[in-house]
Formats: sequence, structure tokens, C-alpha cells
Amino acid sequence: MTSPAPPLEAAPVGRRTAALAVLAGAQFLVVLSTSIVNVALPAIDAGLGLSASGMAWVVNAYVLAFGALLLLGGRAGDLLGRRRVFLAGVVLFGVGTLAAGLAPSAAVLITARAVQGVGAAALAPAAMSLVVALYPEGPARGRALAVWGAVSAVGGAAGILLGGVVTGGLGWRWVFLVGVPVAVAVLAAALVVVAPDTPGGGARADVPGAALVTAGLVALVTALSGGRGWTDPVTLGLLGASAVLLAGFVWWQRRSAHPMVPLRIFTTARVGAASVGMTVLGSVWVGMFFFLPLYQQRVLGYTPLLAGLTQLPLAAANTAGSWLTPRVSARWGEHRTLVASLLALASGLLWLGAIRADGTFAVDLLGPSVVVGLGLSASFVLFTGAAVAGVPARDLGLASGLSNATRQIGGAVGLAVLTAIAAARTAALPGVPAPEALTSGYRAAFLTAAAVIAALSLYVARAFAGAPVPGRKDPS
Repeated sequence: MTSPAPPLEAAPVGRRTAALAVLAGAQFLVVLSTSIVNVALPAIDAGLGLSASGMAWVVNAYVLAFGALLLLGGRAGDLLGRRRVFLAGVVLFGVGTLAAGLAPSAAVLITARAVQGVGAAALAPAAMSLVVALYPEGPARGRALAVWGAVSAVGGAAGILLGGVVTGGLGWRWVFLVGVPVAVAVLAAALVVVAPDTPGGGARADVPGAALVTAGLVALVTALSGGRGWTDPVTLGLLGASAVLLAGFVWWQRRSAHPMVPLRIFTTARVGAASVGMTVLGSVWVGMFFFLPLYQQRVLGYTPLLAGLTQLPLAAANTAGSWLTPRVSARWGEHRTLVASLLALASGLLWLGAIRADGTFAVDLLGPSVVVGLGLSASFVLFTGAAVAGVPARDLGLASGLSNATRQIGGAVGLAVLTAIAAARTAALPGVPAPEALTSGYRAAFLTAAAVIAALSLYVARAFAGAPVPGRKDPS
């Protein structure tokens, strides 16, 4: 009989640090792949011929597959072994990345992006649960999760920066191809520094549940992003199918002996409140990084390189916010810091809602980029910590998968909604010059996002203040 693997937290400090670096690097690559294509979308359109909804699907095929299957990926890590699932996910992610870079058509590209998302759904929750297992509850785990939150927040801004540099210098295909050697390096390093863990075993994967939630979300996003109008029979049919499928998913989770998402998880510690927060935050995060480069290139006439370089202040603010958050929350308390972070994010989005068709970077983008970066990164760090704090070891993979899933699912649905709002506003101005009409649509998207985050701050002020986490004291 094979003896169980030793606890991951028993590994030497140096090895734990190396493992954290590799796992955080994988998470950075996963988040980067959400936004790195955004600056390249006009170039991809020119090369493959994308419709307006096609551009959104290049982003959403990845985000949707990622989010819908993350729940299954988190549970698979608990049952089969987190390291094993992580390594398999890295391989699949690399294959999808290579296929996207070589795609001869829009259909192949969108399919490859979905394969990337499936790989990310396996590796991301496994990586996060490995990090949590490496560091016992306390200050060390707080620092590790701060690193995790930092790479998640910085990855979005870095994706736009690198997307612009790579698209401008090498062409759009390389926004995918540059990720292949990185995936290979992560795989090789993980084999060396990430120690095997003991699988939980004893239960089956919930394939029917995964099929129901994936089909329901695909129907919902297709209805929202189809551009057919709310009273169109196809739209109504898709919305109805989505409601039935998602209701069926909840019903199945209650009935199944081995549910993908045991509903008890939502009453564990702050998992339920953190899931709501991540869903809403994700809906704004993906949309913001979608619309910013479009405004810069289609309205202000920026090159892909310039559009990428102008994300440096946002990336710097993300990094600073992630570093400052644990220190500020130790003084103010977690829920006060989170509310302040969300209000800062809402203020920055409201500021972006004033962009002009003849705007400049210094006047229209620099200030709100810094404010948004600080608020977004701090919110990510705090929601990430809340999602796993106080969760029993047997459910860490599920909780971390749920944290990632809600962010990605929120991103897919939010992008579809914000794209529909922007398109409707632009279409309502047929006699207005294109730059003005497009800008009006982007303003509507940013203002909607600001209102959503402001509402989230009110929810958090109540939900987090009244829900203490076992074993953790909130100084406020």
C-alpha cells in the first residue's frame, strides 16, 4: 500500500516559496489570457473577419468555459489530487493556446479559446487550493493570498499592456503563441517544486451537473449577446432554456449523492457573501478591460502598442493596491477596507463614464485608471481571502473553484450585458458621427458598471460586517 503524502504545509520554507511562485505564475497566465486578446481584437477582426458579437465571443468562449467548469475542476482536485489535476490543466491550456495562435478561421479560434478555458478550469482551482494547503491559517496564508490576489489583479492590466506590445510588434497571433513556452515552463517547474498531495477519493464527478450549468450559461450569454432585441423569439427561447437548465442544475445539486456544488458550502464561513461579491466584481472586471482598448483604438485612434503602454498606470495601481491591502485591512478591518475599495472602484468607473470622443489620455484616462486599479486590486485580494477563510480542508478545492467560477461566470454574463447596453446606445444615434456614437455607448457601459459596484458596496457593508469568520478576528 502506498503511504499518504506528507502534509504540504510541512514542506521546507524555501520549497513552499518556490511552489507559491510557480502556482502564482500559472494563475497570472490564466488571468492574462482573459484580457491579452482585448487590444488585439481589431487586428483579429481584420485578419479573420469578426462580427461585433464575434469579438465578444473571442473573449467569452474562454471566460465561459473557464467559469462553467471551474466548479467541476475544483471538486476534481479534491477527489483526484490537486497536483495531478493542476498538471493536466496546464497541458490542456497549452494545447488550446497553441491552437488559438495557429487558428485559420474565427470558428477555430473561438473553439481553441474554449479549450483554453477548459484547461484553465482545471488548473486554477487546483493551484489556489495547493497554495492554501501550503500555508496554514494565519499571517503566512494572508501574505500568500495577497500574492495570489496581486497576480490576479495585475494579470488583467498586464494582459492589455502585453497584448498591445505583442500585437504592435509581432502580430495578433503572437498574443497566444507567447503563452506556449510559459505554459511549458510552468509545467516543468511544477513537476519539480510542487509536492504530490493525497487525493480525497470516494466520490464520483458530477458530470450531469456540469452539463446543466454549462448549457444554461451558454444559453444565457448567447441570448444576451445576440443583438436580436429582447422581444425576438430566439432571444426569448434562449432565456427560457437558460432558466430551465439553471433551475435543473439547482434541483440536481439537491438530489445528487455527489453534487458538484454541495449547497451547504454557501453557508460555510463567508463563502456565500464572497461568491456574490466575486460574481459582481467579475462582471465589471471583464467588461472594463474589453471596452477600454476599444475606446482607445476605435475612437482615439491609438495603435495597439500605444493602447497597451497606456495601461502601465493601471497595472502599477493594481500592484500597489494588492501590496497595501493586507496592511490597511489589519488597521481598519476587512469589511471597512472592502467597502472603501468598492467605493473607490465605483468612483473610477463613474469617472470613466465622462470620456469624450476627442479625449486625451492625461485628462480622460490617467486619473480614473489609477483609482480603478487601486479599488479593483484591493477588492480582489479581500474577496479571495474571504472565499476560503474558515473553510474545512476537505472543501478547499470546492471553495477556491467557486471563487474563481463566480468571477468568470460574472465576467461572461457582465460582458454580454454591457456589450448589449453599449451597442443599443450606439445604435440609438444613427445620425451622429461614429466616434461620438461609439463613445456614448462606452460611457453607458462604464456608468452601468459604476452603479453595479456602488450597489455591491452597500451589500458588502451589511453582509461582511455581520458574518465573522471562525478563527479570524476583524479589528473593526
